[in-house]
Amino acid sequence: MLVLVAPGQGSQTPGFLTEWLELPGAADRVAAWSDAIGLDLAHHGTKADADEIRDTAVAQPLLVAAGLLSASALGDIAPGAVAGHSVGEITAAALSGVLDDAAALSLVRKRGLAMADAAAITETGMAALLGGDPEVTVPHLEKLGLTPANINGGGQIVAAGTMEQIATLEADKPEGVRRVVPLKVAGAFHTHHMGPAVETLAEAAKALAPADPKVAYVSNKDGRAVASGAEVLERLVGQVANPVRWDLCMETFKELGVTALLELCPGGTLTGLAKRALPGVKTLALKTPADLDAARELVAEHAA
Repeated sequence: MLVLVAPGQGSQTPGFLTEWLELPGAADRVAAWSDAIGLDLAHHGTKADADEIRDTAVAQPLLVAAGLLSASALGDIAPGAVAGHSVGEITAAALSGVLDDAAALSLVRKRGLAMADAAAITETGMAALLGGDPEVTVPHLEKLGLTPANINGGGQIVAAGTMEQIATLEADKPEGVRRVVPLKVAGAFHTHHMGPAVETLAEAAKALAPADPKVAYVSNKDGRAVASGAEVLERLVGQVANPVRWDLCMETFKELGVTALLELCPGGTLTGLAKRALPGVKTLALKTPADLDAARELVAEHAA
């Protein structure tokens, strides 16, 4: 059984879209998306520097566009399940048929802008914790007023909160944590600091007409497969201010009988987590079009 997954913010690198835009029809498709959402995706995916594409309002639509573009290059495939990490959940919603591409890109554009605005209210940030036991780490974070914003499996946790709280964490690490590594992100995503963005997205969601997913859609909220399009959309809105439970998503992949995991462009992060948490499962990251042949072979072997 094949699981198709879409990465989240932080996986983008300068120029990562360049080779994908050389595929037949890709440049025209991206140009149409750019016009629709008022953002030059081609420029940001080919010529913009690391600081430009770190901007939340740019990174999020860019990642969804990259995921949709790389998925379409695979042709018609039949995964057993789809999921996305953080903003990748919007990519997954499109891949599962809950939203069409235009609706997904419109929603992610509004999401990126709203989260950037929310992040500007208070100086906040995120930090990855290397090592440690989640049962020890999570209570320690909560004691410091921090949120375990990403629980990614394999012991990987990302904390989020004010910059003052992050500094306290660096000086007062949980037992077993070797290092606290501040991340180059604009704010404390997936925490209560994103509350204003939830309100904006909830309003935007009223204009959408979600369909029920055609394949299992595995949600970041609790790792549960969601069968209702309306519930998928509701979760997409609320998830902005709630922790990403990628560990629970991978547990569900196991329960569904996953045999292969294919990560869309710009792949790498989620396949790395799967290699540690899903032993025996074949993994492949779509980084460039050069990976397409291997991806199609994986699809042919493991898709329904």
